[in-house]
Amino acid sequence: MARTTQSLFAAELLLPALGQAVAKLNPATLWRNPVMFTTAVVALLLTLLLFVGDGGLSLAFRLQLIGCLWLTVLFGNFAESLAEGRGKAQAASLRAGDFGLGACAHHCRGRGG
Repeated sequence: MARTTQSLFAAELLLPALGQAVAKLNPATLWRNPVMFTTAVVALLLTLLLFVGDGGLSLAFRLQLIGCLWLTVLFGNFAESLAEGRGKAQAASLRAGDFGLGACAHHCRGRGG
């Protein structure tokens, strides 16, 4: 059986991972990862402060800070979703066939194996 490798950037993995990354912005889901939860809370607070108060910083700096925080949360969720998708795909491919495990029984006969 020929073994095929799937690209890390295959559309079958990226598109569902993008959807799951956005779905993981739910606070109940973020709560399970304290670092991402804290980053999302700070990004939300800074986003609210952008519209409410002045804070003495330039608008460009505040927008850059908020953008970096939200991109961090989205990228972290995307990376986690992509890893889950790759793990599920690998598990499905392992369940699909035996990958020639019987070859060793024939090849290793008489060697104690």
